[in-house]
Amino acid sequence: MDVIMPQLGETVTEGTVTRWYKKVGDAVKADEALFDVETDKVSTEIPAPAAGVLAEILVAEGITAKVGTRLAVIREAGTVSAPAATASVATPSRPQTARSRPQAGAPERLSPVVRKLVAEHDLDPDAIKGSGRDGRITREDVIGHIAARRAAPRGAGPVAMRTEPPAPYIASGAHSTIQLNNVRRRTAEHMARSWSTAPHVLQAAEADFHRVELARREMGGEWKRRAGFPLSYLPFIARAVAIALKKFPNLNATFDGAQLALHRRINLGIAVDLNFEGLVVPVVKDVSAKSLPQIAREIHDLAARARAGKLKPDEMTEATYTITNNGAFGTLFTAPIINTPQVAILSTDAIRKKPWVIESPEGDSIAIRPVGMLAQTFDHRAVDGAYSAAFLRELKTVIESRHWTQDLQS
Repeated sequence: MDVIMPQLGETVTEGTVTRWYKKVGDAVKADEALFDVETDKVSTEIPAPAAGVLAEILVAEGITAKVGTRLAVIREAGTVSAPAATASVATPSRPQTARSRPQAGAPERLSPVVRKLVAEHDLDPDAIKGSGRDGRITREDVIGHIAARRAAPRGAGPVAMRTEPPAPYIASGAHSTIQLNNVRRRTAEHMARSWSTAPHVLQAAEADFHRVELARREMGGEWKRRAGFPLSYLPFIARAVAIALKKFPNLNATFDGAQLALHRRINLGIAVDLNFEGLVVPVVKDVSAKSLPQIAREIHDLAARARAGKLKPDEMTEATYTITNNGAFGTLFTAPIINTPQVAILSTDAIRKKPWVIESPEGDSIAIRPVGMLAQTFDHRAVDGAYSAAFLRELKTVIESRHWTQDLQS
């Protein structure tokens, strides 16, 4: 079986093999760690696709390869002899002996993650001590070097702070220029392609989060003690979206050429900000089959590992609908761009206390309620305004009427 460079995100085209856990001739178990790969978005451990013997390594450590490239070959146990296996060990395109191996800072030895950090912070790779194999510079080495630069007092010589503006920031007369990093550049390309391809339509509805807030108040303290993190509104919204999408499957879809592919699984992409350096969209899969506590834990875990660059390959694929949440920044209303080939995306913004009309058989009254905006952008090729509006009505109804405390106890 061929081992190939996996697709680590919708817009990622290449990755760098940073470590092989096995050598040629070693036995391999299915799903055990086989190698590490870094891209400009993630650094992750890749499991073996099958059991057998590692017969060949075709791409050595430190080498960058395109998605889909054959990296190694696994064969059935007993079909590879030790001498033959040893002879099949692959070497990098440039021989790396103890005397001739490239310096740690050589461009071909820098992974996409490291190249991005080095360029963004205007670093000299030769000044960074690498802790990886053959002195290779890792992401952690660069981050440690940056921290040391910031901590050093002015005039402290060894850190070699530069006096000119960093490379990504170029001042010229009345304006300045900031170069886009790889994450931002690829996001820009994907969003521009989406905007020019899909006819975007925005609709929004306000929802009363009173029942959600009651559940958070009643269960939030115990939840934080058990789970180790606070209970936000986002898991409730994700659960409600999954419930509503079951009734409106044309929004849980992707374009496949001239056809609309309706998906049985509801896999929600959750946009995660990378400390203002771009964003990634890890995916919570089969949300409709999971309990509210499961959804909450998975969203928290994915977001934490996304910011740490530790997402696994399959955690960034197969999304059928996306949620972007800017509420933590206090935004009122956001018009998001669709993550094509999906056909819709939901933005959730700040939930604020405001006067709200309560209707009842006894008459209307006004109460102070936590109210938030649900804004959906949809692709008009896939559905019409009435369909999208009906979905938002259903989503609003679920949020406002469900017994969320019971959901948390499940």
